[in-house]
Amino acid sequence: MREKSVSQGDLIRFSDIGARLRAYRLGKGLAPDELAEKLGISRAALYRAEKGEIRKIEMLTSIADVLGVSLPSLMGVGVEYVSSAIAFFERMRQLEDDCQQVIGLFSPVSYLLTSDAYDDALQEVLRESVPPEIDPEGSAGEVVDALIDILRARKKAFRLRRPLIVSLIASSDLEGFLLHGLIGRHDLPPDVVNKRRLQARREAEYILSMLREQPIGIQIGIVREPVPATSFQIFRQQDRSVLAISPFRLGEQPNIRVGVALITSAPEAMKLHEDIAEGLWGDALKGDEAASYLETMIEKYAIPAEA
Repeated sequence: MREKSVSQGDLIRFSDIGARLRAYRLGKGLAPDELAEKLGISRAALYRAEKGEIRKIEMLTSIADVLGVSLPSLMGVGVEYVSSAIAFFERMRQLEDDCQQVIGLFSPVSYLLTSDAYDDALQEVLRESVPPEIDPEGSAGEVVDALIDILRARKKAFRLRRPLIVSLIASSDLEGFLLHGLIGRHDLPPDVVNKRRLQARREAEYILSMLREQPIGIQIGIVREPVPATSFQIFRQQDRSVLAISPFRLGEQPNIRVGVALITSAPEAMKLHEDIAEGLWGDALKGDEAASYLETMIEKYAIPAEA
């Protein structure tokens, strides 16, 4: 049977296909050699595929089957469904690497705007969020370590490239963050809870410093009205915009195990979420007003700094 090829006229971004292939491979926990063996190709051929050097429909179909994703998702046709937190955050890293602006509703804060100290604390929180009875072999630790590596790479790239960022933060999320601390579950010893509450206070103070200094390219708005339960991000690139809707949550009571994230450039979805973001930003507290509000929240809900 003659192999079918995908032509440039099909308006397919081959580099994006390669990026998705890498993200889904990481999400499955497969090393390059393992996936290459399953596909019956060389490691070099897989490397080229992850660079976007792939044209055969048959090969794309084989990759989709082995990785357990649909061919449309792999090709980026319509909506891309992502059921792995590792794959999702790797896709975020890829999208951020080629964007001029990020707009998003984050919970409890935008990871890209967190301090360096947040990373180590987050690693502990993600590990403790998985009950031992659900993970008797301790394999979740490897997933957490891989996810932290991706998150750190995102933050490093963001600081080097400095795309514009508009971060919408729900006041209710900040309140819970300050009250309970950076925790993975609610049965921790009191001394650990106090330590995590102090870490949450320091992160809130870090946000406060940005609100006061108003660094170029960073806009933060505190939203006091009810917000959607799932977070979303809009990536504005040179020739398109991409929307990501995520059930995965970092920070207090994180979720990196269950959920399906959506990534799309569909015009209707883009417009609806652009409208939501515009409305929330218009009503949000910003600048000195937001700084005063957050300062009051820290005084009211946070553990004392000397605790």
